[in-house]
Amino acid sequence: MNEAIEDFIPHRGPMRLVDRLIAADDEAATVEADVPSEGRLVRDGRMPAYVGIELMAQAVAAWAGARARRAGAAPRTGYLLGTRRFEARCAGFEAGTTLRIDVRCELIGDAGLGMFDCAIVQAGDTLATARISVYEPREEAPAQIP
Repeated sequence: MNEAIEDFIPHRGPMRLVDRLIAADDEAATVEADVPSEGRLVRDGRMPAYVGIELMAQAVAAWAGARARRAGAAPRTGYLLGTRRFEARCAGFEAGTTLRIDVRCELIGDAGLGMFDCAIVQAGDTLATARISVYEPREEAPAQIP
C-alpha cells in the first residue's frame, strides 16, 4: 500500500507511533513502525517493551481505518480497553530498527467491541504478543488524535 498511514489512523504528531500500513483485509493487518533514536518514549537507545501495547493498538486502528475506507467511510477514533496476556521477550525495542506489527481480528461485535491477537516481530523474531480489547463507537464523527 502506498498511502500515508495518516489516511488510516487518527493519531498525529508525536502520538503516531506506526509508520506504514503494509497489508490489510477483513481479518488482519500488518503495520510497520520505525523505532526512533530520540523522543518521549525512547530511553537509553530503546523504546520500552510496554509501548508495544500502544503499537498494537495503533495497528488495530490502521486495520479499522482500512476497513472503513473499503466501505466508503472515513476512519474513526477508537479506544483501547485493555490487554490480556501481554508477553514481552525483550526489555525494549532498539532505536533504528523496524518492527512489524501483525494484528488479527478474533471477534468484532455490532456494538463496536473487538478482540485482537497481536504480535510484534523484528527480523523474524517475535518480540511481544498480546490480546487487546478495543471499542469503536458507532455514532461518532471522524476525529484526529493530536
